Amino acid sequence: MLTINFVYKLVNANFGGIMRIIYLILGFITLALGSIGIILPVLPTTPFLLLTGFLFMKGSTRFHTWFINSKIYKKYLEEFDKNKVMKLHTTIGIIILVGIIFIISIYTINSLAMSIVFNVILALKCTYFILKVKMISNNEYKLLKESRND
Repeated sequence: MLTINFVYKLVNANFGGIMRIIYLILGFITLALGSIGIILPVLPTTPFLLLTGFLFMKGSTRFHTWFINSKIYKKYLEEFDKNKVMKLHTTIGIIILVGIIFIISIYTINSLAMSIVFNVILALKCTYFILKVKMISNNEYKLLKESRND
């Protein structure tokens, strides 16, 4: 039986070096997009930086270690990664921005099937954030960071 694990091992055995390069290239692209998102409020920062961490983890231990020790990681992802908490306004901002991007995409694509797929993804994303990510106030966030530094 053809399983996902079998396919993954097959691809990794035959194309492991190529896949590592692809992971690293995609990691740097998502890092650039996440960094641009810090400056431009239209682009969500956190999802791109989370993806960067994942891609660097798959591509290179050295780059992953560099990323998790960077100021960007510590400022935007460390608390989420360690405690699964986000500031309330950050979570709402992500939901709104990604929602707007999805809605624009839905109206610009003239495919009913793609519109349905986008709506399902949007609903799953919102459900994940509401049910799985603990939202805390700025004061609670500061207290959590201070308690971790003590």
